[in-house]
Amino acid sequence: MELGPQTGFDPDLVVVRMDQIGGAKFTEPPLLVVEIRSPSTALVDLNRKKAAYERFGVPSHWIVNPDPPQPELTVFELRDGRYAHVATTPGPFTADRPFTVSIDPARLTAGLRVRS
Repeated sequence: MELGPQTGFDPDLVVVRMDQIGGAKFTEPPLLVVEIRSPSTALVDLNRKKAAYERFGVPSHWIVNPDPPQPELTVFELRDGRYAHVATTPGPFTADRPFTVSIDPARLTAGLRVRS
């Protein structure tokens, strides 16, 4: 996704309108960007990418922390040009934007074993 002449990211999951499909890079904001957090990208996901998505005008930005002992979902929504923190939850969450969908972070890692 191309956010500007010098800024581009490859989010883990992007939800776009049907009329945005076809190009190599998105030049207008998608409906939703989801980042899967990992220890090596946590600071970038929570700071640099979030700020860039906010400036680009991405209406909904989610960060999924798949840590098997305590997975969680953090939801931000664009309000008046700034991201508002909507939720951080380990339990089921129902989003209204960009469409109604329910997600349970604990089910994302169900059955996975923690590496020691």
